[in-house]
Amino acid sequence: MARAVRWSLGLALAMLWVYGGHGAESRFYFGSYYASHMVLQQQPSRAVIWGYGVVGATVTVSLWREHGNYSQQITAVSGDISPGNAGVWKVLLDPIHANGPFLVMAEQRIAAAVDIITLEDVYFGDVWLCGGQSNMEMTVLQIMNASQELSRASYFPYIRLFQAGLNESAEELTDLASIAVQWSAPTAEILGKGKFTSFSAVCWLFGSYLYEKLQYPIGLVESCWGGTTIEAWSSKRVLSKCGLNGVSDNNEMPEGVEHHQPSALWNAMIYPLKRMVFKGAIWYQGEANTDWHQAEYNCTFPAMIEDWRQVFHEGSGGSTEVNFPFGFVQLSTYHHKIPDDSFPWIRWHQTADLGYAPNPKMRQTFMAVAMDLGDENSPYGTIHPRYKRDVAYRLYLGARAIAYGDTGVVFQGPFPKHIQVKNKELSIVYSQELAVLELSEDIFEVNCCTTSNTSSCNWVPSPIVNSSFNALSLSLKQCQGKMCGVRYAWKEWPCALKKCPIYDKHSGLPAPTFLLP
Repeated sequence: MARAVRWSLGLALAMLWVYGGHGAESRFYFGSYYASHMVLQQQPSRAVIWGYGVVGATVTVSLWREHGNYSQQITAVSGDISPGNAGVWKVLLDPIHANGPFLVMAEQRIAAAVDIITLEDVYFGDVWLCGGQSNMEMTVLQIMNASQELSRASYFPYIRLFQAGLNESAEELTDLASIAVQWSAPTAEILGKGKFTSFSAVCWLFGSYLYEKLQYPIGLVESCWGGTTIEAWSSKRVLSKCGLNGVSDNNEMPEGVEHHQPSALWNAMIYPLKRMVFKGAIWYQGEANTDWHQAEYNCTFPAMIEDWRQVFHEGSGGSTEVNFPFGFVQLSTYHHKIPDDSFPWIRWHQTADLGYAPNPKMRQTFMAVAMDLGDENSPYGTIHPRYKRDVAYRLYLGARAIAYGDTGVVFQGPFPKHIQVKNKELSIVYSQELAVLELSEDIFEVNCCTTSNTSSCNWVPSPIVNSSFNALSLSLKQCQGKMCGVRYAWKEWPCALKKCPIYDKHSGLPAPTFLLP
């Protein structure tokens, strides 16, 4: 992979010298997120290359390696949808396996005018989109063992990084308005530029795990903004589906939440990427919705995923899979004591109220549980835990199983598959062999009702009294009426670091929170 495209590049430069000035009056350039050193999506997808040009011109896009022309596609510049009334051209390359480096050459011809533009050091591999709010935005400089993590940047020259600039728009944009990090190989400077700047630690560590396993190029595209609600990242279609059309940002939003109009970040930072071909996406967001349209999150989140998928599939000419894998982080912690249960509710709603992923409402998804990764001493506030390597690893396990079809990978913690009441005890049978770290007195609660009227129901602790291979027994002695439900870890900060009561015995993955009738 390290061999340079020497004579191909020389040929391209020669052609630029011969032809480059002939069409100087024309407008001919790549879309904003195409640059040297980038990664394009490998086979079976067909990577998309697009840009701007003179309406009516013919554009030929060639892919070169050291042995000559690798492939060629021809299209025409059409339309009038870009800034400045330039036309737009787009080609779908032939499927190419993970490989490189390549030289991409685009040539525009109209009448006697010829323009040539090139991209150098381009690789094919898997491209992942990383979105969300500040916990995705936290840089490698801000996490545990930051110096050690930054020193590893040079070990991964075939991971390439791109970061969209922070912009918002009232309308869907054709292209990104600005770029924070143009396609680059990783360096300690880029990975640790500052606090909540560049580059996303979760995104980077997730990509490094993938590269270590797959051993081929990985492209990472970061597009996130701290303190933002899901409504800002969702199209008007999503908001309408979930009964939020007409809702606007206002001064009633909670403290610490960025004030963006609904769809403003979708319009400016996600929709413009629709032509790029992705393998999948990962998402870390939800804190801003604990006090803002929390009850609708079980609709907005699944609907947003489906909407992104549809738009990216159509925008890429069908090259991005219509059900591309989508991973997400179930929220970590914030306060030890809080008068409401907004965090547990968002965790539950992140799974469309089913407790696990993938599920029938959220196909091809995977979830990294993070409620056992609270960080009481985080200098960035307890809402920003620094244990991002653990988060990235849990996402990576999900990606291996869902995106890469590795059926031998355990990527979920234990989840109940059968519940039975017998002799004032509640038996819960789990899907996996358990590692029970503690016979907790209060991690489980049961909803105890004295009459058929639900207003008489109260949640009371249900201590763990026994555990076996894949089952637990809970005491119901504190329930003086009928048990009408059970829930696990229904607290904002349910346990100390990596010390929740229940884990999978072999993978060490924590059991997720649940609420069952």
